[in-house]
Amino acid sequence: MITNTQAKERFIELRAQGYSFNKIARELGKSKQTLIDWSKELQEEVANLKALELEALYEKFHLLREGRIQNLGMVLSKLRKEVEERDFSNVPTDRLLDLLLKYTNVLKDEMVDPVFNSAEEVREERLVRELLSELTIIGKNQK
Repeated sequence: MITNTQAKERFIELRAQGYSFNKIARELGKSKQTLIDWSKELQEEVANLKALELEALYEKFHLLREGRIQNLGMVLSKLRKEVEERDFSNVPTDRLLDLLLKYTNVLKDEMVDPVFNSAEEVREERLVRELLSELTIIGKNQK
């Protein structure tokens, strides 16, 4: 027998994956109205899981900035090596040079200046996150 807590957890998973209330109702054996109520109650959890799954997809297909930079850097390295090995006297290189310039510009667009915080700033940010986390837990417990 599935508990209400387990059913809610499964509901969160299915909603985050985009399943309809009808399909979830059939799987969990719950009324559509119950699921609508849960949807209101658990909207933050569904949104968080949806965001996590989206981030995983971005990562899988190298859509996150770090992955894009890494892929562009690898292609740029290959292009540079190829350009260095070419004999420009008898091989048309305009296309190769064009690619090299394009990849260099795309990679420049991906660059972000790193931001460094002092130890004190890091401590303050950690304290703020911990405080927010505690307040969130307190707020959820009061519901």
